[in-house]
Amino acid sequence: MDIKTTKRLNNGVEIPVFGLGVFKSANGPETEQAVLWALEAGYRHIDTAAVYGNEESVGNAIKKSGIPRNEIFLTTKLWNEDMRKHRQLKAFEESLSRLQLDYVDLYLIHWPVKNVYLESWAVMEDIYRSGRAKSIGVSNFKVSHMNDLLANSNVVPAVNQMEFNPSMQDYDIYNLCREKGIAFEAWSPLGCGKYTSDSEIGEIGAKYNKTAVQTILRWILQKDMIVFPKSVNRGRIIENADIFDFELSAEDCAKIDAMNRNIRTGADPDTFTF
Repeated sequence: MDIKTTKRLNNGVEIPVFGLGVFKSANGPETEQAVLWALEAGYRHIDTAAVYGNEESVGNAIKKSGIPRNEIFLTTKLWNEDMRKHRQLKAFEESLSRLQLDYVDLYLIHWPVKNVYLESWAVMEDIYRSGRAKSIGVSNFKVSHMNDLLANSNVVPAVNQMEFNPSMQDYDIYNLCREKGIAFEAWSPLGCGKYTSDSEIGEIGAKYNKTAVQTILRWILQKDMIVFPKSVNRGRIIENADIFDFELSAEDCAKIDAMNRNIRTGADPDTFTF
């Protein structure tokens, strides 16, 4: 396994298991430079969203990198308000325009907005059939949302992106996704920075000459999940990817598993209000 290792999605598309997230990265030089540094360091998977407000900068970086488009896996997401206003197709086309691309590799429903996520999925199935999204999936779908979607759709989501970190480990949805052949992506793997200096995880990492951050990212990869830590610091972007030369023991993985408290750093998909 290395930084370019891929996982085959349920429609045959290959997704790199490791990437760069750009949540809260400012549109303009900050995001553009972070993406360029990541691509230079060997990353080939970038995860953005319409609501992040930085799709334009991601697109600029992809163009400037000189890397062939088909070697970069790009994800963006359909925002909640666009679903509520029933402008799903328009929103997708606006994302493509900002990204300056004619297709994305993965397009996700960002949150399971009540009463419109099934309607939105039907639009996304049309987008998928058009070839302008090579894969479609969801984000923040718990078991109830996923079962509802699976019962009322023609295309099984390729991916579900969920908060997953040492204190938030939802194995109900993780196991359902594995059962249905839906790839599981972990967002907020570091608990919004909570675990960057955790002493217990730091002790585990020290055995492998790795940081707490590297230890958590490796733990997630060993669960057959996809992960894309966010950073705009060149050194950390490089350091985050230095996780392919070691493997955590089953005992050490179990220690991190035991930290689960089912405490979210982000919103609950059942009760979010945005």
